[in-house]
Amino acid sequence: MASFLRLFATALFMVMLVFSTGMVAEATRTCEAKSHRFKGICARKANCAAVCQTEGFHGGHCRGFRRRCFCTKHC
Repeated sequence: MASFLRLFATALFMVMLVFSTGMVAEATRTCEAKSHRFKGICARKANCAAVCQTEGFHGGHCRGFRRRCFCTKHC
């Protein structure tokens, strides 16, 4: 009986750990918006990120077929 309780407690702990990790990932979501100041085709992530930082975002990346600059920040 004691081994069953130990196994049950371990399983319960693992389930709680998985769900708590998921909630942390949920809290650190990243929002993105198209850059208003970036002009031209986005070829380098570093250039996009620099322009996005002047717009008040944390960073940015190139995305899509048309290679547009999208700025990112934590929601």
